[in-house]
Amino acid sequence: MTSETPETSTARGPAAASSGHRLRWNKVPEVTVYFWVIKVLCTTVGETAADMLNEKLGLGLTGVSLLMSMVLAVVLVVQFRTAAYRPGVYWLAVALISIVGTLISDNLTDNMGVPLTTSTTVFAVVLAIVFTVWYRRERTLSIHSIDSLSRESFYWLAVLFTFALGTAAGDLVAERMDLGYWLSAVLFALVIVAVAVARFTLDLNAVWSFWIAYVLTRPLGASVGDYLSQPTGAGGLGLGTVVTSVLFLAVILGLVAYLAVTRKDVIEPERLGGRAA
Repeated sequence: MTSETPETSTARGPAAASSGHRLRWNKVPEVTVYFWVIKVLCTTVGETAADMLNEKLGLGLTGVSLLMSMVLAVVLVVQFRTAAYRPGVYWLAVALISIVGTLISDNLTDNMGVPLTTSTTVFAVVLAIVFTVWYRRERTLSIHSIDSLSRESFYWLAVLFTFALGTAAGDLVAERMDLGYWLSAVLFALVIVAVAVARFTLDLNAVWSFWIAYVLTRPLGASVGDYLSQPTGAGGLGLGTVVTSVLFLAVILGLVAYLAVTRKDVIEPERLGGRAA
């Protein structure tokens, strides 16, 4: 899902020019197989780590949410202060957003009693508003043009709500269809494959293909995480949240270290022209 159509190419009109100081480097990675693998792993960690922290820290769901939100804020400050894409900082921010997005959805459902249909709808509307304002301001939603403070702010705001939406939508599907963890993972994987097929055979818009898949990888990763971590009596493999989180974090660290050394997912400045998500 990386090729571009003319209407999704990077904009450089008056709106883009007024969005702030233009950076030399794109602040996000190239969309490769590494990107999607690490993204799914981060969503899995988001699900299992949120459960683990809630169980182990004894702070309650609200306390854990506040703590992880503060940690995320610190990491995002570091991310915004970097001049270019740095794999370690970027993926740490994604992993933390995955955890915070999960906790936001869980707080609404468990602490406030908000129905999953309501939270899913609200998150979808908020995400649509973010995309609308982002496009009207910048004339592009392409992740290959995250090269200004304004665009990076919209990008991370969109990422946060894709995780919250994916969490709520995934829980809603699991609750309504009662498929179990494994079948839920297969279902979301098949939908992602359908989006990829539509992109490459039906010429579905590249940018929207990317963001649809980005949302769907959240419930996919969560289903995998629940399947591995939950007790066998509940339909899981019984590995527990600690083992599952550590296992996936180790794989993420290995892949991120590899990318930091090889720079296989770095978008060079001369390659930015005519690219989209």
